[in-house]
Amino acid sequence: MPAPATTLNVRYRILAEASPGLLPRLLQPFAKRDLTPDSLLARRDGEMLLAEVLLHAAPAEMVALVAGNLGQVVGVVEVAVEPAQPRQQARIAA
Repeated sequence: MPAPATTLNVRYRILAEASPGLLPRLLQPFAKRDLTPDSLLARRDGEMLLAEVLLHAAPAEMVALVAGNLGQVVGVVEVAVEPAQPRQQARIAA
């Protein structure tokens, strides 16, 4: 029986030149590995775009691969990967 896959909570921080087609290009490395980001935040700062993509339970072997692909996206200047906090359970008021 194979060992269970190791997963990580990771945050990708991306600095890129702002352009109309940038956000779909940033999502492509996740889509081609069948990964759905838990959160995507993006804001423009002058000519640059700052984006943050959060993945909970990302397969450990994919973390560096996705970071490498993000770094190859046209317009991307910098990619940083850091640990993320575990997902918080939603509290439901009774």
